Amino acid sequence: MLAALLYGQEDLRLKDVADPTPAAGEVVIQVGAATTCGTDLKVWRRGGHARMLTPPTLFGHEAAGQIVALGEGVTGWQIGDRVVANNSAPCMNCFFCQRREYSLCPNLTWNNGTFAQYLKIPAPIVQHNLWRIPDELPYELAAMTEPLACVLHGVGRTQIKAEDRVVVLGDGAIGLMFVAALADRAAEVWLWGGNDQRLEIGQKLGAAKTFNYHQTPDIPGVVKELTQGWGADVVIEATGVPSVWETAIACARPGATVNLFGGCPRDTSITVNTEQLHYSELTLKGVFHNTPEYVQAALAAIASRKHPLELLISEHRPLKDLAQVFNDMKARKVIKVALTPE
Repeated sequence: MLAALLYGQEDLRLKDVADPTPAAGEVVIQVGAATTCGTDLKVWRRGGHARMLTPPTLFGHEAAGQIVALGEGVTGWQIGDRVVANNSAPCMNCFFCQRREYSLCPNLTWNNGTFAQYLKIPAPIVQHNLWRIPDELPYELAAMTEPLACVLHGVGRTQIKAEDRVVVLGDGAIGLMFVAALADRAAEVWLWGGNDQRLEIGQKLGAAKTFNYHQTPDIPGVVKELTQGWGADVVIEATGVPSVWETAIACARPGATVNLFGGCPRDTSITVNTEQLHYSELTLKGVFHNTPEYVQAALAAIASRKHPLELLISEHRPLKDLAQVFNDMKARKVIKVALTPE
């Protein structure tokens, strides 16, 4: 089969590799569509990921398709089932899993390789994080289940109240998904980004106000103008840039929650004003990945078609165009691209 392999920093190669064969407890799906992700872009630019993968490796982690092979002992599934598989599954046995803190499981089973014609699903994912998709749901929409699950996990950990005014920093796919997820839960969602077209999509997904930071660089100042000098009730950081983490904290009112969601480069740090943190009673929260509960909730939300998440898919391209797709992502010409294997 044709598959993408990551060899290092911005070194992504399409190669012919052996078709996968399922071992006991595993299944193989034929990829109907795989979607690109900001995490994929960061991993490609950085040449690896501390937890998810070590090059050289099959690449990509968002896809949906249909089952074409079953390993020994697999029950409850059959060839032809339309499914989406999360890119991980918790062990269900460790200290954290026993406390239902599944995203902190140190034994997560990771799976990469969606940029290919076929994808093998490890047994723990088959057991805990493989989900049927409705017949009428397009594969490219179902493929976005994993990132939306991460966003819903972030929302769930942030405890949004109906009267909250929420600032979202970042107009990538994750920031825009946060807007959609928060629009019905908070009083107002204000989105900051650097691309007017993406900000327009943010408005369609429910943002009450949008701002281009190229025109309004003093983000904390604008937030305080909008809030009688106090700051936002909740701030979501969705860029993974350390300086923006600091901006997010500066946007927060006393008593606010700041969700530092975007994953920064390894071994980076930020500076926090201890007086502000202490006397303003700020809650700084890091949120990572997702859990099976949120994967199921994300798929249900996508299937409901309540929000036009198809607006996040900038293009449909064949797998052979993958190198150009990543360069377009680097140049911020596209948000997400749906790739179809040939």
